[in-house]
Amino acid sequence: MKVYNGLDKLPTGRASEEITEGCLVLEGGGWKGLYTLGVLDAFMVNGINLRSTVGISAGALSAIGYVSGQIGWGARIDLTYRHDKEYCGIGAMIRDHGVTGFTYLYKDIVEGLPLDKKRLMDPSRSLAVGVTNMRTGETEYMEKGKCNLSAAVRASATVPYVSRPVVMKGIPYLDGGCSTKIPYPYATSIGAKKIVVVKTREWAFRRSTAPNGVAMTMYRRYPEFVKCMNRVNDDFNKMTDQLYKLHEEGKIFALAPSKPVDVARFEGNMEKLGDLYWLGYEDASRNIDRVKEYLR
Repeated sequence: MKVYNGLDKLPTGRASEEITEGCLVLEGGGWKGLYTLGVLDAFMVNGINLRSTVGISAGALSAIGYVSGQIGWGARIDLTYRHDKEYCGIGAMIRDHGVTGFTYLYKDIVEGLPLDKKRLMDPSRSLAVGVTNMRTGETEYMEKGKCNLSAAVRASATVPYVSRPVVMKGIPYLDGGCSTKIPYPYATSIGAKKIVVVKTREWAFRRSTAPNGVAMTMYRRYPEFVKCMNRVNDDFNKMTDQLYKLHEEGKIFALAPSKPVDVARFEGNMEKLGDLYWLGYEDASRNIDRVKEYLR
């Protein structure tokens, strides 16, 4: 099984218990989430542990190790198990009816890389996960302590077209990125005064706004879901413009890859994934003083 050659160089340890006021917003992006994991590890190494975190899709998965204060935990999983068929492959499809083997992650992988569930669930820090309600086409934010967190994370990262929806309380949910690519609206809804956004694509990137014919065919039973799929890319482009303006005005702090990201949604090249992790780590490390100044 292919693994990243630089596994032994990834940072380790535990984040400090000190909490910084503010809300961290994590974009999705499939395996581009390695950039986010690099940023979050650099934050933890430098004592930036924000009170609130909201993640969507891959961002929801990335948030777990950050809120549990485990430096390098998420990166080690992705850079070790990317080519394990039970985590990402036919085994995941058979067992979990999706591209990510959440059952394998929660029951098997965490035996070797234990998750600090006590710290993860500590009420002193909040975590919200964005999911898409297929009936309404709206983003719902499921909050730690008020939901089945593992099911919510699974729903948030359940890729459309190739995965079976996750049903919670009789309602089918899919990838939060189907309705909102960057969960910035949650941060404003809770009245966060300081907001740090981590993007997984460079500022210049924009999405196609052409109608989504596949969604119209596959999800015709859920017309509101189809509508959200057809507007989400335009919403992303507008939000990217808005976030850039707010960042330039000093009203938020946003980190985006410092160079174009050449990593596919289902990237399999382990060295490219490792390089993307270190790009996130280095981008964050270069900006640590600026982030801390903004958060004061």
